[in-house]
Amino acid sequence: MIYTEITPNPASLKFVTGGNILVPQGSVDFPDENAAEDSPLAGKLFNFRFVERVFFGKNFVTITKGDDFQWEEVIPVVKDFLKAYLASEQPIFTGQLAQSIAAIEVAETEDDPTVVRIKELIESHVRPAVAMDGGDIIYQDFDHASGTVKLLLQGSCSGCPSASLTLKSGIEGLLTRMIPEVNLVEAV
Repeated sequence: MIYTEITPNPASLKFVTGGNILVPQGSVDFPDENAAEDSPLAGKLFNFRFVERVFFGKNFVTITKGDDFQWEEVIPVVKDFLKAYLASEQPIFTGQLAQSIAAIEVAETEDDPTVVRIKELIESHVRPAVAMDGGDIIYQDFDHASGTVKLLLQGSCSGCPSASLTLKSGIEGLLTRMIPEVNLVEAV
């Protein structure tokens, strides 16, 4: 069974599947057809004229559609396609992408204590909330000198009208309150 959930981005819709697409810590963003080289599922989704972006989360696929299309015409097509594709047990990932997803591990041992705390807060408070909206936020870097945390916005978060508000009011507020070394949060 596949059902849909709205996201804060009106151009993106989350299609929740009955099973896992990725390992729990993973997500993969395909901003265009060229990025989908190692994902047969994403590549086939881009064959639909209305698909502009594809994002895979733990148990969902977020589709970003073009402005020329209405969700009423898109939803049944995507649901039917996903049901058939997932039932056929065709691979979702191939090549290097399949290898890297199979090898996802949280390697916190090399990080300094501030980075470990930043990552823990993102994992426990930010990513679950953002996943409910059909996207993901991935830690990229922390600059100790300026106190700046850099995050990558994926899925429905990319291009979302409320993403900057979420980033500044929500995530930046949380991190600066909980971790004194953090002064600023930026999207990359």
